[in-house]
Amino acid sequence: MEIVYPDPIQSFRFLIKVDGDETVSAAFTGCSGIRMEVETLQARSGSDLRGVRDYTPVLTRYEPVTLRRGVVGDYDFLDWIFAASAREYTGPSGKDLRRTLEIITLNDLGKPGVIWTLKDALPIGYEVAELDGSRSEVLTESLTLAYTGIRRRAEKRTQGGP
Repeated sequence: MEIVYPDPIQSFRFLIKVDGDETVSAAFTGCSGIRMEVETLQARSGSDLRGVRDYTPVLTRYEPVTLRRGVVGDYDFLDWIFAASAREYTGPSGKDLRRTLEIITLNDLGKPGVIWTLKDALPIGYEVAELDGSRSEVLTESLTLAYTGIRRRAEKRTQGGP
């Protein structure tokens, strides 16, 4: 029996794609942890003679994800971010405010590794780094997203490669 050990996932190289599009919508250097928590009820099962409480899943909660220190390169993606916010005289303007987002990690060769899919992602925060003429830093953006589900998958490795 062959034992396959997963490669460690590097957390500093990842891209963002929207709705299965092949175009990279943004690249960031930081991402808050993806977090899921399942609320449960405890009750004794009717057939349990031991008197042990069993856990029953009831509700699932997903914490918002913040993508930090990045650059949004796709203007359609940027329009989607702003469509979720209030305008000068109206509320949110977009019809399709919830989208499927992929956070794609890259291996040493720049090939896709593990991919997290965020279901029904909705932009709930946007920030531009401080503008300061006395520093020579790159201007970056941050984006916070709410979502209603996650999926994790890994790209298959080719024979003999990473």
